[in-house]
Amino acid sequence: MASADSRTGGPLVQGFDHRLQHLINAMYPDERKRPGYTRLAKEIRETTGGTISGTYLWELATGKKSNVTLDQLHVLARFFGVPAEYFLNADVAERVDAQLKVAIALRDARVRSIALRADGLSAQTLDALLVMVNEARKLERLSPVDDAEDGAAEGQPGSEAAGPAR
Repeated sequence: MASADSRTGGPLVQGFDHRLQHLINAMYPDERKRPGYTRLAKEIRETTGGTISGTYLWELATGKKSNVTLDQLHVLARFFGVPAEYFLNADVAERVDAQLKVAIALRDARVRSIALRADGLSAQTLDALLVMVNEARKLERLSPVDDAEDGAAEGQPGSEAAGPAR
């Protein structure tokens, strides 16, 4: 979609800092247990064998620098378990973030339990459960979940936001 501006690095790395920060927050959701950039860089080195300094990692995550090398890009992608294109392509980032959202939700044992118990139920029963969950979210004043994000079947409320059929 966006091409690189050979003079400035322009759109190629636009949003890199936000995407990197999003991955860090997703991997370490508890701020109190989130490692600092130096410790995170050490974890990245130990896990991937790639090199990146804590200072440089901080500069990338805060947008102070955007001149990531291909090697560093691949090291970060490997560490966070995302394709390298995640950092460069908005469409890829959107798909990965939707999957990440599910993975984060499944960290909660109760959410996993509900999902496992729902497996095998008829489409009609699943639709009824979705209605109940949506009503529960309203009662708790939680934002609605966009069905386009969770891959709900076409024809469900909110599926028109999904855009053209895939």
